[in-house]
Amino acid sequence: MSSVVALSGSPSADSRTARAADYVLHRLAAGGQAVQHIAVRGLPAPELLTGSAAHPQVRLALEAVARAEGVVVATPVYKASYSGLLKVFLDLLPQSGLAGKAVLPLVTGGSLAHMLAMDYALRPVLSALGARHVVPGAFLLDSAIERVGAGACRIDPEAELRLLQAVDGFAHALAGRGPLALATAP
Repeated sequence: MSSVVALSGSPSADSRTARAADYVLHRLAAGGQAVQHIAVRGLPAPELLTGSAAHPQVRLALEAVARAEGVVVATPVYKASYSGLLKVFLDLLPQSGLAGKAVLPLVTGGSLAHMLAMDYALRPVLSALGARHVVPGAFLLDSAIERVGAGACRIDPEAELRLLQAVDGFAHALAGRGPLALATAP
């Protein structure tokens, strides 16, 4: 059994991005993974903005990432890039903070034009932090994520299929089998 931490970098209290990250974690937990969700917006802002890991909440979040075998990095797209909130947290990680880990990028945005942010803004940072394997991620349009109930979501069937393929590839990478070939994806 692997451990997976999801980092959601949306500043919104009712974030579609965080709900999509929870959806991924539920899928992984059903497959036997130990999961934890860290909403960066819940960490103390002064410490994040000054780059201080001294606060117990920040320290615990960094330790959770260090212990995890896999990390889901979820962010909305703002101004053609991942969120600044996620950036300040990633800046607190050591240079090799993702070394040896499988990483699943999960990006949400208002239009298909935002899709490139995953490969041109987020993926290079994840690689620079030493991720063992950054699997092909998932981009979801905001309109494909419907808020239902407290913290839950319903995802458009076509977008859900793409998300599930990304999650299955991530699960294979966690198991040390590498990415799931698209031909064998559900």
